[in-house]
Amino acid sequence: MGTDFGRLLLRVTVGGIFVEHGTQKLLGWFGGHGPDGTGQFFESIGLRPGRRHAVAAGAAEAGGGALLTLGLATPAAAASLGSVMVTALRTVVWRDGIKVGTGGYELLLLANAVALADLGPGKLSLDALLGQERRGARWAFAALGAALAGSALAIAAGRRETGEDEADQTVETEATAAVSS
Repeated sequence: MGTDFGRLLLRVTVGGIFVEHGTQKLLGWFGGHGPDGTGQFFESIGLRPGRRHAVAAGAAEAGGGALLTLGLATPAAAASLGSVMVTALRTVVWRDGIKVGTGGYELLLLANAVALADLGPGKLSLDALLGQERRGARWAFAALGAALAGSALAIAAGRRETGEDEADQTVETEATAAVSS
């Protein structure tokens, strides 16, 4: 039971942190700013429309955190939580490149979620109770891959809404035209 208790402790701690963060975004609980305030911040980092991205991130964190805490659909929970952490690392923490000493909190939460997908939720979980426990390296890699894909989609959607891709192409076209003349 030793490793099962450790996995339960890890799931409840990490899952609880994510439920708190998610409800900050969704409901303004625990000192959060709710979807409007969080949405304004998301707008400032290029995730537009901000409110929609705030609700999506909040739902991923609160829902994924609840699933992780219960030990239910653990690889899917890890993917959901991981996508939010990868997005935070890419858009805020490491915006100007990876820097030693920054992103520790987000990276630890990401690593814990993926590690739980590998280890499985243990006997003290709903997955085990239902006979649906999924674990192992394949599930961990699948959760990480889904997290990376989810983050890429969220960032691309935010850029599409802002027209950043079109603006980048316009600047390149204008620069090429100026050099040619």
